[in-house]
Amino acid sequence: MATLSSTSAKSKPSFWENQRLAKQKSIEKKARKKKIPLGDVAMFTEQLSSMLEAGLPLVTAMEALYEQTENAYFKVVIREVRSDVSGGTAFSEACSKFPNAFPNLFRSMAEAGEASGNLAEILSKTATYFDDTVRLQKKVKSAMTYPVAVILIAIALVNVLLIFVIPVFAGMFDSFGKELPLLTRMLISASDFLKSWIFAILIGLVIAFIALKKFIKTPRGRRFRDVLVSKVPIMGSLSRKIALSRFCRTYSILMRSGVPILQSLDITSSASDNTFIESSITRIQKAVSEGAQISDILAGDPYFPSMVKHMAKAGEETGNVDGMLMKVSDFYDVEIENTVGSLTDLMEPLIIVFLGGIIGTIVMAMFLPIFNMAGVVGGLD
Repeated sequence: MATLSSTSAKSKPSFWENQRLAKQKSIEKKARKKKIPLGDVAMFTEQLSSMLEAGLPLVTAMEALYEQTENAYFKVVIREVRSDVSGGTAFSEACSKFPNAFPNLFRSMAEAGEASGNLAEILSKTATYFDDTVRLQKKVKSAMTYPVAVILIAIALVNVLLIFVIPVFAGMFDSFGKELPLLTRMLISASDFLKSWIFAILIGLVIAFIALKKFIKTPRGRRFRDVLVSKVPIMGSLSRKIALSRFCRTYSILMRSGVPILQSLDITSSASDNTFIESSITRIQKAVSEGAQISDILAGDPYFPSMVKHMAKAGEETGNVDGMLMKVSDFYDVEIENTVGSLTDLMEPLIIVFLGGIIGTIVMAMFLPIFNMAGVVGGLD
């Protein structure tokens, strides 16, 4: 009896084991819906390509990558893909079950690699594309991080002054018994309003942020976002260059890999994340299916600059459209880096002026009554 009790106690999972199993089940349940960062996909693609080029079988390479991957959700995805591939499913087909992990471009490139028998080389091109995309995203985000962080800190500082500091001055001014300057009265009114409605304002901002985030995911919301960004000085030009670079690079790498032209255009459209490009590609697809040349279609499209049109025309004449468009993409990448650098240089003095203006206005509003009282007292003396 004692032996049975001892065996039962040993076989019963501990609290921490139950927690671990519950967490693992939760991860496996969410793995299909979880968006995998493009940086993780780029690293996976590059490592898989290197292993295949070294002669490792696909299943063995996937097993090694499963062991190396740190992202718990991606780990589940890799395990499932490896299991399907070992069971006889094509690699591209296994990846298509996880659209949130593997972009449409990756799946199409894998399919093209399997069809041509050159999966390792095509995955290498895909990895380079993803690396370039991630690098560009990081440059743009790093350029935007500084001004956004400073503005948020400034907003927080102003709120602290309005809620905690201004009321102290307002109580002191009440003892003056004199009418306060207009600027001071406005600041005190803003302080009273913020103190009374701070929680309602915060809740409203959270609701507005969530609603805006959901709206941006709709077709109308994406169109509104792109139109709005296009009207902003510098940012509009930067957004257009990013969209054009992505279009040229995506289409070029798909054409080089042997993906059919209409399918390439369809993938390029979904990868662009720009409604202007998507509308243009829809027109291009329709015209190409009717036998038109891409350069002729681009010639009548106002969104594409003349350089893209001329390079596409030259590519068709020389039979090297993909090479020409890749050069265009490289050119725009350099332009984007220069624009981002200029934007960062421009932001610094603007932020200093912005902060100086806000803090200076608050200080002036608070000290005007004191200066006025000092003038009155000096006049009496």
